[in-house]
Amino acid sequence: MENKFLPVSRRDMEDRGWDQVDFVYISGDAYVDHPSFGHAIITRLLEAHGYKVGIIAQPDWKDRESVTVFGEPRLAFLVSAGNMDSMVNHYSVSKKRRSHDAYTPGGVMGKRPDYACVVYGNLIRQTYKHTPVILGGIEASLRRLAHYDYWSDRLKRSVLLDSGADLISYGMGERSIVEIADALNAGIQVSDLTYIDGTVCKVKSRESVYDAEELPSFSELQKDRLRYAESFYTQYCNTDPFTAKRLIEPYSEHLYVVQNPPARPLSQTEMDDVYALPYMRTYHPMYEKDGGIPAISEVKFSLISNRGCFGACSFCALTFHQGRIIQTRSHESLIEEAKLLTEEPDFKGYIHDVGGPTANFRHPACEKQLTYGACKNRQCLFPKPCRNLNVDHKDYLKLLRSLREIPKVKKVFIRSGIRFDYVMADPDDTFMRELCEYHVSGQLKVAPEHIADPVLQMMGKPENSVYRAFAEKYKKINEELGKKQYLVPYLMSSHPGSTLKEAVALAEYLRDLGYMPEQVQDFYPTPSTISTCMYYTGVDPRTMKPVYVPKSPHEKAMQRALIQYRNPKNYELVMEALKKAGREDLIGFGKHCLIRPRQTREDRYFARKRQESKEAGTRKKKKTIRHTHQKKKK
Repeated sequence: MENKFLPVSRRDMEDRGWDQVDFVYISGDAYVDHPSFGHAIITRLLEAHGYKVGIIAQPDWKDRESVTVFGEPRLAFLVSAGNMDSMVNHYSVSKKRRSHDAYTPGGVMGKRPDYACVVYGNLIRQTYKHTPVILGGIEASLRRLAHYDYWSDRLKRSVLLDSGADLISYGMGERSIVEIADALNAGIQVSDLTYIDGTVCKVKSRESVYDAEELPSFSELQKDRLRYAESFYTQYCNTDPFTAKRLIEPYSEHLYVVQNPPARPLSQTEMDDVYALPYMRTYHPMYEKDGGIPAISEVKFSLISNRGCFGACSFCALTFHQGRIIQTRSHESLIEEAKLLTEEPDFKGYIHDVGGPTANFRHPACEKQLTYGACKNRQCLFPKPCRNLNVDHKDYLKLLRSLREIPKVKKVFIRSGIRFDYVMADPDDTFMRELCEYHVSGQLKVAPEHIADPVLQMMGKPENSVYRAFAEKYKKINEELGKKQYLVPYLMSSHPGSTLKEAVALAEYLRDLGYMPEQVQDFYPTPSTISTCMYYTGVDPRTMKPVYVPKSPHEKAMQRALIQYRNPKNYELVMEALKKAGREDLIGFGKHCLIRPRQTREDRYFARKRQESKEAGTRKKKKTIRHTHQKKKK
């Protein structure tokens, strides 16, 4: 049968000869049938298991009829906010409304609601009182238990309760969604689906959950932020599918939210099968008239080679969503997809990326992870690489070489994050050399995030000396290759642990480097990260020790301005920051200074007079030259 998009209307459904769909998938993103979009993977996977799925993309949440396009599904509604948390999608870290949404036709903002999972769930419940509603996607995944919500600046209940949904399929969801579908299809009531790994459910009785670790109640968390830090760290230590316990969070005597252990990672064969599903690999043609979906341009000619990340940075939610165990696709799967890309009419010969959360992770951190799981209280790379860490780029190198040899492929770039401390832990420089020679397009973007070790400690990042060594090696190899390629560091301001002292140190580093970033990422407290827990509670949940947290908008603005101290618009903020930090030695005319002293009215007067005198002298000189030229003509 000819490959085609899944139904998006009742007419599409009827054209397929269906009277009813099994599942209606409601998404906050536009419908893009590409494996970079969660809704595409889940719907195609259900289709492959014999289920009929219809898609309602970006329904009008102000109109209850918008979710009734297909009528009542036979089994359930599936709901996702989209590829991003709706609040991150809508607002900058300063809580200002964004003007562009890459996941919406024409990039138009405002096609999904704030807190989309909650709004969509309640919208369904207005019409379908008893039809199962199952949440998925990153918004639901990271808000599955009580969580701090930065935008409202308060602790919120599990999204399961506020949305009126029955289940959350958290993480990547392939295993749990099929198990849920098969159970519902077998006639099991959704209220009885309390046992599936990778799901969160609600129960009325504590006694019905026999093997769970109890978290503090929601009322306790509201009263005591330290209790929240303890609860969060318990959750953090139970994100591994091999070691995690079932967790139960009480809300009242008759309401409990239960988090089952995460689903097991996919095997390589299972990953290959997921990415071999019959995707159309582009957006639905109904969006053509509106200018298409901007987000497709970032992924259309890229390859997803892995999932998971054992880097475990404090500000990243991947530990909670994809986990720390690396899952990979086979070379054959990736090469086959790359060949498909070369057949696209607009393919120009460039594969834009081969990676995932961290491009150069192609196997689990150590041999034991696929049997015993990741360590609960130890990190693979932080503060130093673990002695059991398997540092080896050979498989990734072999993959990249194979991709380079495909006819019609001119260049294979790596734009996913390169974990530079993992590169530096490899005694073999072959990967670094081939990276510089074949896979960099003039600039390599890496993420040291900061240079002050106290801040890096809070971030879960390697100490600054590691980045400096990487930068030196990168420079040396490029010189040997005769290439002018640059290193572009991603930097973050106002992360917990960063005082003005550390912010000034970062500015000094940039001065010595001769580099001023065009953009600066201010720390963004998103749900379910260690850094967000620090921001809310004022303690590091791993140690329960106090952490300095820059919270006032003015201080955050000063820290951000210091990174871009050369920008004249930032002069007043930089001046204030240097004075508050006791670093007035950086205000002056010396080479080491960041800014010059502020001019007084008298200084400006004499400066203006000097400029006028200089201009008058120039005019006089030009007049003399002109007269001399005229005399010579006569």
